[in-house]
Amino acid sequence: MNRIECLDGLRGLAALWVLIGHCLILTGYSLPILGKPDLGVDLFILLSGFLMTFQFQLRKDREDWVRPATWAAFWTRRFFRISPLYFVLLAAALLAGKAIYADRVLIDSFLGQPLQAPERYTDASASNVLLHVTYLFGILPEYAFRTPLPDWSLGLEMQFYAVFPFAVLLAGRLGWIGTALCVSILAVSIALLTGALGAAYPMPSFLPLKMHLFAAGMLIAAALERNAGACLVVAAALVAIPVGGKTDLLHLVVREGIFLGFFALVHWRAIPWIDRLSRLLGAPPFHWLGELSYGVYLVHLLILHRVAAWTIEGWAQDIPAAARFALTFAITAPIAYGLAYATYRLVERPGQSLGRAVIARFGRRKLARQVRAEEYAAP
Repeated sequence: MNRIECLDGLRGLAALWVLIGHCLILTGYSLPILGKPDLGVDLFILLSGFLMTFQFQLRKDREDWVRPATWAAFWTRRFFRISPLYFVLLAAALLAGKAIYADRVLIDSFLGQPLQAPERYTDASASNVLLHVTYLFGILPEYAFRTPLPDWSLGLEMQFYAVFPFAVLLAGRLGWIGTALCVSILAVSIALLTGALGAAYPMPSFLPLKMHLFAAGMLIAAALERNAGACLVVAAALVAIPVGGKTDLLHLVVREGIFLGFFALVHWRAIPWIDRLSRLLGAPPFHWLGELSYGVYLVHLLILHRVAAWTIEGWAQDIPAAARFALTFAITAPIAYGLAYATYRLVERPGQSLGRAVIARFGRRKLARQVRAEEYAAP
């Protein structure tokens, strides 16, 4: 099975969840569950763990993961998947930081919320830029949440990519269940230790805080090959670990429900209504929601702050919060998806093509070196 249909829809819905959640927060309206966009990010994390393992399973017969060259190709693919659009929007966010901060001050003052620290939006220093373009910012608490973008999760994602080849090697010895348990226990231990030492992350941007969720996603993919029942039990236990981000009972219960729903869509398609839902999530509208999900996730806050501030500045400040949310969402969503489509065509796709070209060129050079070495060694 080379394609899991529901993945497109799940990615798209996760990004939409984050967009709706931030619209709710910045307009002062409240809805249960939808008003918690961090849960949408948790779905992204499960999807990432699943996809990296699933793609490994598809390629393992033609890629030797013992060779560092395979790791380099993997890291190159992931870098060119994430970085082109991120770097473009990072530059835009830093240039517009002061204006976005002014909008946020207006919003928070209107809603009676504590003001954000100015450097959260306006720090265009060389150190902040360097840490973000190298993806090291997520490791340092003071830099983990220091641009107008929701990019804390990108630093987290890059940390996961950095360790994934080592997880593959470990899985060759311990199996995927043993590997998921080992890396999760190690990660939770590190997270607790850093917390005890006083490291306070404003967002869970440090991999040990979320590794157990990546590991649960890895087990959803591992269950496609064997031990589906055991993978389900262990992964469900990992998702329930109260570490990383918000760990109140509602978050833990909803997070568990997200995991079980994802597992069901992949593994329980013998049940007719689950099969129909899985196919629906792979239909063209959901496919495009998924294709545009990364762009929407990255760009939406750049638009949302201005729109939410505008509703407060104008006549809409006197309307009920529910109407202000509906108006803000109705304006923000089309612009965000339109920009996501444009950047998908102009930045994301060309960036991925460039990454494939880099990998191909590296592979040709390596093959040429091998041929020259063989010719030199020939009698």
